[in-house]
Amino acid sequence: MSQSLTIAEVAAETGLSAHALRYYEKAGLMRETPPRGGNGHRRYTERDLAWIRFLTRLRGTGMSIADVRRYAELVRAGESTAAERKQILLTHREEVAKRIAQLKDDLAAIDYKIEIYEKLEEKYQL
Repeated sequence: MSQSLTIAEVAAETGLSAHALRYYEKAGLMRETPPRGGNGHRRYTERDLAWIRFLTRLRGTGMSIADVRRYAELVRAGESTAAERKQILLTHREEVAKRIAQLKDDLAAIDYKIEIYEKLEEKYQL
């Protein structure tokens, strides 16, 4: 990968649209504003790409835009905000763990029903 990437290259790497990437910047979700090349187009660094991937994970696990924005603000504010950033992630982790536990329970209920149908199929195939 080259040292700086176009918005199209970042979109291809992350699966996000160029529109979503522009939105992330406009909404204050980026760690830092991507610099512009001589032609005025955004040029993303490897650091930007790593940040976008992390944002995608946060959003994919259900973190709200407001919480992601707050987290990004704290990152931009520097190391003195580490404790608050950690707390945001701990709170989010707890929510994700609860959803995983609920999904496991839901899956167990589905598996139970499948098992019932498999037994019925066996019973009536003989």
